[in-house]
Amino acid sequence: MLNSGKERMLKFHQVKHIFDVLDKMRCLRKRSTVSFLGVLVIFLLFMNLYIEDSYVMEGDKQILRETSTHQLSPEHYMHTFKDLSNFSGALNVTYRYLAVMPLQRKRFLTIGLSSVRRKKGSYLLETIKSIFEQSSYEELKEISVVVHLADFNSSWREVMLQDITQKFAHHIIAGRLMVIHAPEEYYPILSGLKRNYNDPEDRVRFRSKQNVDYAFLLNFCANISYYYVMLEDDVRCSKNFLTAIKKVIASLEGTYWVTLEFSKLGYIGKLYHSHDLPRLAHFLLMFYQEMPCDWLLTHFRSLLAQKNVIRFKPSLFQHMGYYSSYKGTENKLKDDDFEEEPFELPDNPPASLYTNMSVFENYDASKAYSSVDDYFWGKPPSTGDVFVIIFEKPIVIKRIKVNTGTEDRQNDILHHGALDVGENIRYFKQNRQCITYIRLGEFRNGNFEVSDVNQKIPFDIHCMRIYVTKTQKEWLIIRSISIWTS
Repeated sequence: MLNSGKERMLKFHQVKHIFDVLDKMRCLRKRSTVSFLGVLVIFLLFMNLYIEDSYVMEGDKQILRETSTHQLSPEHYMHTFKDLSNFSGALNVTYRYLAVMPLQRKRFLTIGLSSVRRKKGSYLLETIKSIFEQSSYEELKEISVVVHLADFNSSWREVMLQDITQKFAHHIIAGRLMVIHAPEEYYPILSGLKRNYNDPEDRVRFRSKQNVDYAFLLNFCANISYYYVMLEDDVRCSKNFLTAIKKVIASLEGTYWVTLEFSKLGYIGKLYHSHDLPRLAHFLLMFYQEMPCDWLLTHFRSLLAQKNVIRFKPSLFQHMGYYSSYKGTENKLKDDDFEEEPFELPDNPPASLYTNMSVFENYDASKAYSSVDDYFWGKPPSTGDVFVIIFEKPIVIKRIKVNTGTEDRQNDILHHGALDVGENIRYFKQNRQCITYIRLGEFRNGNFEVSDVNQKIPFDIHCMRIYVTKTQKEWLIIRSISIWTS
């Protein structure tokens, strides 16, 4: 229940404002099919949701009060992880529903935002706007956005809620946008915390509270969708980011991952399976005072046996805030891999890869074929060396693009090579090989690109190979192999 008559009155006026917005929407339609009764039902739903309904979840509330005694020593760290593996239940938190409509079905992706009052500037509304504007109508059906207004200042929350409901009423009604608040009483101790990294006390309090803000947000979102991506409240999105994410997830089917990264900055664009959110929420609460959230995420990923970062390019999300939420200090960080309208991501159908080149360390052939920010690296190739891709089933290819070398190793390109496509697969010893190849063209300055392959090749393609036509002294980096199917 609300704590005072004043708060009740504020809530009532907000509900009245939403009703006015809905009524205006109804009046704007000359031949509206929405009856007054329908509008009244929506009004009553919002009235019910603005009354602080219980959102009681399973879990041990006492953990929130005990975290201040935890140390991040290696011995305790591993012991804690054994306990963490059993933390699949949700935290016991009673949320305040500020603007929520019941979901009709589970969505594909939830986008989580946590926001607090800033001393300079506010970007939350622009971030929400970017999410919706950069999504198609079909994509909007598959996403839910959850905003956690995490500041303890109730006046600020009321103002922000009024702005959100005024600008995004139709998204709230459609169940695409939810606004929540976790009351201060559920937070652990936020004073007298450990001064790790010699941070000032107010900085430690800020980042520690932020960890808890995110934990409560993750906890709320655990069962809304199949996947979850975390954004900060000052982010711009690329066009059709959901379609790009879905394509990446499909390309990793059958592989193990904990976190996929679609931005290299902070806690922006980090994707999880929703079933991992309760454990991540518990983890952030356990070590809330130890270090910033983006550092903790690295430990979480490692403890769940994902050794390396899996980051994709181009980045789908860009930091747009100029002033930090901490003291309003300047924060000009930008992701130089971000593209507002990224090129169409390749399909790269399932395939096995083989090369007879000498591979350097763990820069194996598969890394050139994925969209992960990594590459194949081999010692100097000789005439006749090959890099072969064998598809699981014959495919029709529309476009092929291959890039070699990197910005810091611009000479490690394929100086003399060609690209062939083949058919008539046969088994030779332990490998499958195509016995017939047709040459599509030569590499130029280390790169190869061809379109309309399906109009140039009379058969479905079972193999593709990069063929070295002349020995070179330089090592070879194959940065990316991209294939688009028709």
